[in-house]
Amino acid sequence: MPIFEYVCQECNHRFEMIVQGSTVPTCPSCKATKLQKQFSAFGVGATASWATSSGPGPCGTCGDPRGPGSCATN
Repeated sequence: MPIFEYVCQECNHRFEMIVQGSTVPTCPSCKATKLQKQFSAFGVGATASWATSSGPGPCGTCGDPRGPGSCATN
């Protein structure tokens, strides 16, 4: 069951909701169905290519997996 973030276009209330199957989400504040789906930080981070990068490798300078002093940059 995915969790989605929404902003209500009627009352501007921001909220999260678990959406099951063909459920039509409604604003918990005013019960409107005119909602704008937002990108959640969790959802973006889980699928973005930059989120899977672990940064520099063991070398700390160039990321050479053989370790410090193994590459030409040192």
